[in-house]
Amino acid sequence: MGTSSPVRIRRQWRKSIQWALLLGLMVLIYGSHAPLITLTKTDGQVPFSPSSCVVMIELAKLLISIVTLFVTGGASVLRTPPSLLLVAPYAVPAILYAVNNNLVVLMQAYMDPSSYQVLSNLKIASTALLYSLCLGKRLRLSQWLALGLLMGAGVCQSYSSLDLGDSERANAEEGLQLHITAWGLFLILVYCCISGLAAVYTERVLKSQKLPLSLQNLYLYMFGVTINGLSSFYVASEKSFLEGYSWVVWVIVSGQAANGLLMSVVLKHGSGITRLFVISCSMLVNAVLSWAMLGLQLTPFFILPVSMIGLAAYLYYR
Repeated sequence: MGTSSPVRIRRQWRKSIQWALLLGLMVLIYGSHAPLITLTKTDGQVPFSPSSCVVMIELAKLLISIVTLFVTGGASVLRTPPSLLLVAPYAVPAILYAVNNNLVVLMQAYMDPSSYQVLSNLKIASTALLYSLCLGKRLRLSQWLALGLLMGAGVCQSYSSLDLGDSERANAEEGLQLHITAWGLFLILVYCCISGLAAVYTERVLKSQKLPLSLQNLYLYMFGVTINGLSSFYVASEKSFLEGYSWVVWVIVSGQAANGLLMSVVLKHGSGITRLFVISCSMLVNAVLSWAMLGLQLTPFFILPVSMIGLAAYLYYR
């Protein structure tokens, strides 16, 4: 024990550092997504097709998964066709995420973007409930309190970004007023439930099958490319597939592809709840980057969600 204990301690420290770097990178990529999209806009409009961007992200993840499978020496499994029962479960997350991508667009007709930003934090509660029910994970009271704080932090951060003081401007410009219909409220609830179900289901599939993660990613993103590719062809768009792509758009594609692959590592070897903390922390990075890159003003109210996320992490992981 005396000789192995230092080795074990070093391994634990190395593993902790690796997880810290992985989660930190994910938070940075998540947080930079919205500011980077803002940088691509010309005359207030996104110059590229969002559906084509989703397809390119899925395609990048698929190609990286194939390369990783060959590099790690697991390509031999591709010599024999896999059974349908083995591959079919990976179609479900792709379908759920495709449905949610279309729901985001549909909801804009029934609520303003700010209301969507605030109410979408309900997916933290839906993910936690499904995580407990579907995976049989019992959470302590302090952990439920932590998740409540996490959801509250998201609402506070979203609320702090709303411009509620300039009522004359809101009345003068159509579409800036806060509004949500009953149909919009129903759609946001469906969106949050599907988001939680997709995350929990993906975690269950990745952990239940004893396959290399790169092979599981290959199956997952194969369906992702197919379903999102078909969806992009059916969605009417005035832009061609790669029209409006700049170096910033390719940075977005690369970052989101990397984030998707890193998230599969978290779901395979960690927990879907960790994903919620990553998303919540990314809101703070988003605010800081928006201040640094876009000149948006941070208010003292920003300290509240930072404190709430810190307290939530302490209560959940203590």
